[in-house]
Amino acid sequence: MPVPRSSKDLGSLVARVLAGAWRAEPPSLEISEAELNQSSPALLGCGAGALAWAKVRRGALCDSAVGRQLQEAYRLHSLQSALHLKEIDYVVGALNRGGVDTGLVKGWAAARLYYEMGLRPYGDLDLCFRPEQYRAAVQVISELDPSRFNVDLHDGFSKLDSLSPDELFGRSRQIKTGNATFNILSDEDHLRILCTHSLRHGLWRPLWLCDIAAAVESRGSDFDWQRCLGNGREADWVRCTIVLAHELLGARIDDTPLQPRAGGLPRWLVSRVLKNWSRPYPLLYPPQSYTRPLATYLRNPRGLLRTLSVRWTDPIEASIRMNAPFNEVPRFPFQVCYAALRLGRFVGALPRSLGGIER
Repeated sequence: MPVPRSSKDLGSLVARVLAGAWRAEPPSLEISEAELNQSSPALLGCGAGALAWAKVRRGALCDSAVGRQLQEAYRLHSLQSALHLKEIDYVVGALNRGGVDTGLVKGWAAARLYYEMGLRPYGDLDLCFRPEQYRAAVQVISELDPSRFNVDLHDGFSKLDSLSPDELFGRSRQIKTGNATFNILSDEDHLRILCTHSLRHGLWRPLWLCDIAAAVESRGSDFDWQRCLGNGREADWVRCTIVLAHELLGARIDDTPLQPRAGGLPRWLVSRVLKNWSRPYPLLYPPQSYTRPLATYLRNPRGLLRTLSVRWTDPIEASIRMNAPFNEVPRFPFQVCYAALRLGRFVGALPRSLGGIER
């Protein structure tokens, strides 16, 4: 097979490597060593090296140089997974003793659905709290040894979902690991948040679509699709994301109401995802990576064009931010509108930003 040259070809190769990798028995991987070498920077850069190893270890390439690289990633992520359990025990255990009701989202909650948790790396713990308990949670965290954990604290779920904390906590279920007891969202809410969070960040990380595929395939028999999808435009966004996981990664959706949409997915959506997947992270700037505060370029414009190109909003993210439908209409107008909106916010905050720089 020829080695892929375009970003779309490379993105498609990444998708081939990761297809079904979250399963106990993933499909066999028909790939050449040259192709695996070509895709390995993107796979390792985005944190999917362990998942790639889950496919490679069953074939002839397991003893190749690139296969050993992927195996090392698997060993590292497995070790990190064990350390995260200690981190949860330390942080959430302290919150339990402080009487704080804790919700854990993304990261660990996504990794638990894989055949092995070490296949799905994550950096910090995303912890959500009822608004009336948020200050108490911050106080508990402030008294802990910061060298022993990395957490992202959320006052409610407003940055993740439109439902209220009471609605989300009300359908959550308790999990206990070691000395820690915490809540994870219902299968329906978990899957919806995985989809919308991925879209808001341009679906640039293949692991996110693997998370969605794993969540779809591991859902319970009583899964409520109406609860998951909701109504309106967001329902179609979630539906598109799940169908995308089916088309790119082979997620099983035959027993769901989410058969491919009439006319298929928008061409720009598939094309953009494959392009994003061809870019290793952190070897290249991801969409949300900024070099320095934009206000500083007013005094020293060197590098301005480069940082503006980095800050130009991904068409998937722009569509979500502008509440746009997923159709064949070109995305550029939505990108321009969102850029103008961000510019307005930047200008409005400029006096405060410049004051901070002068100090």
